[in-house]
Amino acid sequence: WNEIIEHFRAGMPLRKHRCRFKSYERCFKASEAVDRLHELLGSNQNFGPEVTRNQTVKLLTKFLKNHVIEDIKGRWGKEDFQDDGRLYRFPPSSPLKSYPKKPSCGKEAIKFPDWNEPKAGISQEHIPVKAVATNSEMWYKRHSIAIGEVSACKLVFRRELTQTNIEEIWKSQTLSRLQKVLGLDSLDEVLDAKLVNSKHIVQNAYNVNKQGIVILEDKSKELPHWILSAMKCLANWPSCSDLKQPTYSGFERDVFKTIVDYFGQMKEPLLTFHFFDVFVSVLGLLQKHSKAIEALQISCLLLPPENRKRLQLLVRMMARISLNKDLPPLSESVRTRTLMVQTFSRCILCSKDEMDLDELLAAKLVSFLMDNYQEILSVPIALKSSIEEHVVNLQRVQIKYAGADTDVNFPPSFCHQISTDEFEYQRATGSQEPLAALLEEIAMNKEISVKDKKKKLKQFQKSYPEVYRVRFPTPETEAVLFPEKTKQKPPILRWALKKPFQPFHRTRSFRM
Repeated sequence: WNEIIEHFRAGMPLRKHRCRFKSYERCFKASEAVDRLHELLGSNQNFGPEVTRNQTVKLLTKFLKNHVIEDIKGRWGKEDFQDDGRLYRFPPSSPLKSYPKKPSCGKEAIKFPDWNEPKAGISQEHIPVKAVATNSEMWYKRHSIAIGEVSACKLVFRRELTQTNIEEIWKSQTLSRLQKVLGLDSLDEVLDAKLVNSKHIVQNAYNVNKQGIVILEDKSKELPHWILSAMKCLANWPSCSDLKQPTYSGFERDVFKTIVDYFGQMKEPLLTFHFFDVFVSVLGLLQKHSKAIEALQISCLLLPPENRKRLQLLVRMMARISLNKDLPPLSESVRTRTLMVQTFSRCILCSKDEMDLDELLAAKLVSFLMDNYQEILSVPIALKSSIEEHVVNLQRVQIKYAGADTDVNFPPSFCHQISTDEFEYQRATGSQEPLAALLEEIAMNKEISVKDKKKKLKQFQKSYPEVYRVRFPTPETEAVLFPEKTKQKPPILRWALKKPFQPFHRTRSFRM
């Protein structure tokens, strides 16, 4: 408002005109004002070349009623502005409106997305996995090769998944989860799976900004800037001084009517005709709050990205307006919340073949959306983590031991690069407990022979000397495992060893 007024006043040429044999200084004709303002609006980024001359005349009528301009006799506020040769001038007082002050209650304004921020691609930086408790038996299996129990194994490499494969996995897993939440034997009665676009699901899950709003790849499908400005104005009223909105009576109703007219001319509701039965099915779960929210979370992932984004912005605006006590009433007879539901229900949900109950069903669903929009219009974290874990499991390398009938699957893990010193520290300390359990199991196992036990302990000592040294700090502690049996020597042999060997001497008795 103020920006247009400033540019209009600065660029409108003023000169001397004659009317009924009298001259008037510093004025302009009505048709000249229409030419100038129409040109100004056409070059403004908030309006653009689609602004018509008739719309320009309506704006000049508002200028006249709000004393931005006056006729050459100083009259304003009553007559409508006409595109003719009448003369007008600028009043001596400033026509600019004061900015609304920020409320003292400290309410935070909705932060709408930065429309110039760079497009975010599909995030693959971090795939969360659940930590798995490792017992001594698992460690024994993992290190069986190191201690010499298993002689050979082989790595089984999985095929590389393409982007199309991943998108189809997302589609099948999402529909499977939706069927389970809705409690249906099949989705065929409420949804044609062929109409579900897997690319839309992946884009809605990953291409989002910090506020969780979808980032569109096709910028031509974005909401017009002037509609975004209008929605932001009402959603943050009156703490949006960057918009420089005026405070003339009825301004907020004019802005609201602009938004209503834009969404009312859509050919299809935001939840689309194809998904009407799915969203109606969710109404049966509203008594089970958490189930209903999960079902709506998943259902909204199926929407085209441009529909999901418009739904996110519209419902957020509706919720904020309904709770904003500082915003003047938008209707004389209807409460603001009721007005929001009645006005936007049909542009959010309706069937292709209109029915009498459509309006009631849509009103019920939209009310629930307004109350829980932050949860419903966010990405379902549990579903996302489950699918990511499944994809990683399909792509990773597996270990298959010789003679085994099935692959031995270990839980997937996500690694961050660390320094050499940190690795050595973790190697020495992080695995102490399971390794100690493995060593204890080898030491106390009575089913293996002494020879095999010594061999395994020697191999373990070579691989993990620090762990081995903690368990067997001295040779005596190790010797306890192998008590030596004392052998009794024969008494004759013991007697014979006591006397030194005497050589044989010939005596005289033999000569005789």
